[in-house]
Amino acid sequence: MLFSVNGRTLPIAFSNLIVAGWTGRNADAIAHHIEELAALGVAPPSTTPLYYRVSAPLLTQASEIEVVGADSSGEVEPLIVQTGAERYLGMASDHTDRALEAHSVAMSKQVCAKPCATALWPWAEVEDHLEEIEMRSYIFEGGDWVLYQEGTLASIRPLTDLIDGSGLADLAQNGAVGMLCGTFGAIGGVRPAPRFRMEMRDPVLGRTITHEYDSVSLADVA
Repeated sequence: MLFSVNGRTLPIAFSNLIVAGWTGRNADAIAHHIEELAALGVAPPSTTPLYYRVSAPLLTQASEIEVVGADSSGEVEPLIVQTGAERYLGMASDHTDRALEAHSVAMSKQVCAKPCATALWPWAEVEDHLEEIEMRSYIFEGGDWVLYQEGTLASIRPLTDLIDGSGLADLAQNGAVGMLCGTFGAIGGVRPAPRFRMEMRDPVLGRTITHEYDSVSLADVA
């Protein structure tokens, strides 16, 4: 994959991909997200946070993904990328099959592509103000873009804690690693949409990363 880092092109071949779940810092926020997914039949986690390993090729910069059926949806998340000793912050969507999630969260993570933005920020440029970084997502609903998620990284567990908990640095010794780091509650509830737009804004350095993608539903043939 080719990423843009401050105007230069950085090729990265991922060996591992992790999806960190249940990463809210506020206990009430975690409970809210658990209730949100319980309404869809999803069992509560055994512990928090959890680190789901998924296939590295699921990470994609495509503007269109294919999903089975009409029960999947996206979630904007910070994306940590580590290649060798170099670390970056990016943005991705943990697109998830909600119907399968009621059976197995791990399987639901594995069956959907994880769209990500093409831009990365060097870790050294953001580590002193990570909690001020803002993230938002929008879904195309009723013929218009609707705000779907909104928050700052201050509502997610410290990213350094997730790095330590996942063993990301150790994994990176054998190739580049990406980790999606959790998300915010959905405004109006978790629901599918044919188009998903996300953005990550750094208010300190005055820059924004954006990405948008369409979900094409394939027939769920029994």
